[in-house]
Amino acid sequence: MTPISYTLRVLAVTAAVAPVLALAQVSLPQPPEIAARNYLLVDVTANQVLGAKDIDAPIEQASLTKLMTGYLVFDALRAKKITLEQRFPVSERAWKMPGSRMFIDPKMQVPVDDLIKGMIVQSGNDATVALAEGVGGSVENFVRLMNEQAKALGMKGTSYKNPEGLTEPGHLTTARDLSILAQRLMQEFPEYMHYYSTKQYHYEGTPASNGTNRNTLLFRDPTVDGLKTGHTAAAGYCLVSTSKRTMPQVGERRLLSIVLGASSANSRATESQKLLNWGYTAFDSVKLFDAGQPVATPEVWKGQASTIQIGQAKPIVVTVPAGSGGKLKTEVVRQDPLIAPFTKGQPMGTLKVTLDDKTVAEVPLVALEAVEQAGFFGRLWDSIRLWIK
Repeated sequence: MTPISYTLRVLAVTAAVAPVLALAQVSLPQPPEIAARNYLLVDVTANQVLGAKDIDAPIEQASLTKLMTGYLVFDALRAKKITLEQRFPVSERAWKMPGSRMFIDPKMQVPVDDLIKGMIVQSGNDATVALAEGVGGSVENFVRLMNEQAKALGMKGTSYKNPEGLTEPGHLTTARDLSILAQRLMQEFPEYMHYYSTKQYHYEGTPASNGTNRNTLLFRDPTVDGLKTGHTAAAGYCLVSTSKRTMPQVGERRLLSIVLGASSANSRATESQKLLNWGYTAFDSVKLFDAGQPVATPEVWKGQASTIQIGQAKPIVVTVPAGSGGKLKTEVVRQDPLIAPFTKGQPMGTLKVTLDDKTVAEVPLVALEAVEQAGFFGRLWDSIRLWIK
């Protein structure tokens, strides 16, 4: 574990500060020149933005739309509304979809598992519409569900008009929103993420063409395991890619790259690789605390215990410019006084991490244990002590 300077500052706060996807206040290394209209690089492990360009500008989504379609399909699977083995019919609407296709037709009844592969690996618009109709009852109702889910996830710059991503007025998103969606997709549905790293897929009875995953980084970089490509004339060539590499003392470190509006399929892969490599070499990840390790053990009043351990259920990791990890400082901002009872997981304050007096990250802290309320005399005695204090 990297040594750090530790101080404690107690302030009155009402709740733990939620993690925010925002650029840190520290001076960051200059990103490489990226040949794309918009880009965003996020350290998912530390929940920090490392580089960005025009991340709130509205852009056409193209087949990146299928990330939300996948989110809703996976949610339906988890809720057991559908199964992977279940066969969906292929409507005339799905069969006639233009653009990239899985080449299914109305004579077929296709298992959900194969439709998912057709949507993700082949980027099939026909497979996507078949899934939308099977999950939502109709494309129109499914699009309504997409927009409701986008709102629930906080994707403020996103509006869906279809499930597949063909150009349509008002069918827009932003790089920031795509990062929110991609991270939630990975966090909530890890059991389905293998679809995004599948390199080849062909459904029996369809033409053998179009069977190679368009995410060429899957073939170039063994640490890349997703996620989705997109292309239309208006959107240009787009790629949401994610990589996981093992780093000393930290373990697995995941980066998320979003490159939008590149000039070619090769360019979107090259620029994405450039961003990912820069993120791993220009920055170091520092593990400040292990999962479940107490960050502080403050005094508790009117409780059956005199103290409470606060920290995080997951490791607390921050990312800083390479070579600067030894200069990190931390301080805890929390409620005072702490009056029992407390439940395990209850927000208890914030760990503020600084480098050269500038904020690197603010990590919410929670109770690592429950503290029950004391009996009548215990509460009375602490009330007297607090009054005297």
